[in-house]
Amino acid sequence: MTSTAAHALVEQLEQLGVEYVFGTCGHTNIAVLDALADSRIRFVIARHEQAAAHAADGYARASGKPGVLLVHVGPGLTNAATGVMTAALDSVPLVVISGDIPSYYHGRHPHQEINLHADADQASVFRPFVKRAWNVHRAQDLGRFVERAFWTATSGRPGAVLVNVPMDVFSRPAAPYPPAGSAAPPDLPRSTAELIAARLAGAERPLIYVGGGLREHAGPLIRLAEHLDIPIAHSLMAKGTVPDAHPLVIGMPGFWGLELTNAYARGADVVLALATRFAETDASSWDPRFTWDFSGSTLIQIDIDPAEIGRNYPAEIGAVADVRLAVEAIAEASAAHAARDRTELRKQILEARTELFAASRERGRSEDFPLRPERILKDLRDVLPPDTILVTDVGWNKNGVAQCYELPAGGRFITPGGASTMGFGPAAAVGVQLAQPGRTVVALIGDGGMSAQLPAVPLAVEQGAAVIFVVMNNRAHGTISDLQSAHFGRSHGCDFTDPEGRPYSPDFAALARACGADGHTVAAPAELGTALREAVANRRPAVIDVPMVNEPVPTPGHWNIKDIYQGLFTD
Repeated sequence: MTSTAAHALVEQLEQLGVEYVFGTCGHTNIAVLDALADSRIRFVIARHEQAAAHAADGYARASGKPGVLLVHVGPGLTNAATGVMTAALDSVPLVVISGDIPSYYHGRHPHQEINLHADADQASVFRPFVKRAWNVHRAQDLGRFVERAFWTATSGRPGAVLVNVPMDVFSRPAAPYPPAGSAAPPDLPRSTAELIAARLAGAERPLIYVGGGLREHAGPLIRLAEHLDIPIAHSLMAKGTVPDAHPLVIGMPGFWGLELTNAYARGADVVLALATRFAETDASSWDPRFTWDFSGSTLIQIDIDPAEIGRNYPAEIGAVADVRLAVEAIAEASAAHAARDRTELRKQILEARTELFAASRERGRSEDFPLRPERILKDLRDVLPPDTILVTDVGWNKNGVAQCYELPAGGRFITPGGASTMGFGPAAAVGVQLAQPGRTVVALIGDGGMSAQLPAVPLAVEQGAAVIFVVMNNRAHGTISDLQSAHFGRSHGCDFTDPEGRPYSPDFAALARACGADGHTVAAPAELGTALREAVANRRPAVIDVPMVNEPVPTPGHWNIKDIYQGLFTD
């Protein structure tokens, strides 16, 4: 017998290959922390549970392994909810282990129990977004539930799960749980692959639309597209799946997409959609006038989650399969068809993409100060190593980067898509850096996002994570301020000011230095590049505070919220 269930849990986590457990301490989970003290697993302590959750999320996205989060009862669990929901909506595998009240005090409203109208039911807080939540009632069940939790988080459509454990269970006797096997992901039947390949080969205006579920397994996709000369559009989450410089990448559709991308999507006769939800902003609020119109065309949709097939558009062919295996099968089947040549379309894509990136670079040459946002992107692109991982938050740093930042082939773009959580970037970047210690990791964030997750800076210092926090500081929630000004004629409640109404911002560089990181305040256009070079060379946590003007991201597509502001309701 292992002395306690806590020790058996840690031994099981080691067998499962867990490297890090992220979280905060509390009286309900210190038995686990004590067991971790003698383990090769490293506990990453955060100053706030949301920061811990985002860091675990970032680690999972960068490592390909499930993130593990340990939280305390009550406020510990609720503080983590936003970060766990962010991971869940982006199909990131996250295993949350929460301490709970002593099992024998159920319903008596002990210290920090979540209660008022329902007794001792904190797992219900997570039920709307986790794949499964387990309440452990006996120490001998903990190992079995943890095994199922890892299995559930990583199989099918990945996601977040919760194992909720009364604190006394951690201290009860329990035996180690034997390691589990693994399940084979569902493949695409050969006949279906051949049918899809034939449809694509016979199409006049085919399009492949790739979502975030394919991630970094793009080789077969590229072979398929090149053989049949099919343009590739990508969702926000899939930017970088195929290099931006590839001649068949037509870009991102929807609200922030290219006009050419939206026009081609509307006129496509066969669309192969891979692991995508057809999210609202990527689909121009599903309005057929702007992006996707399947009234006279064929949608072929492949997803690991059957609930996504046909959710927003009717699919003529729908297949539940691991998208990586499915694309391999379709690429193989396409070899039986003659290669296609769409020279004129390639030329249109090249012209549109070249104009997009060149125009952004040209605007980025501006010597105006505070800096234009595209000047910040230009300096990043010029200075950062080509394999840099760029972790963004929400606002210009997400939307502008997705639209007009030419990501190098070796680079990676990580952003919160499903929840668009402000505050994701700073802490997630720390988790990314722990997963990829040899690469440069940049958290490109607004001052709102940085303010929302200030604990990320001491977290980076304590973990020796050389994250470069680049704060695009316009002293406002700039995107929403612009939106309010455009539709209501003024901005109220969106801009940061002092009591006299003057623009205000904390000194983020001074905060960095107070935490033991490097701090840089950009006071002239040329200083950003200098600060970036120094931060990359030093390999230490660094905050670069960059004054920036508010400047809306161009929106060639459509978003229904604008109709609502104008009183045009599309029920």
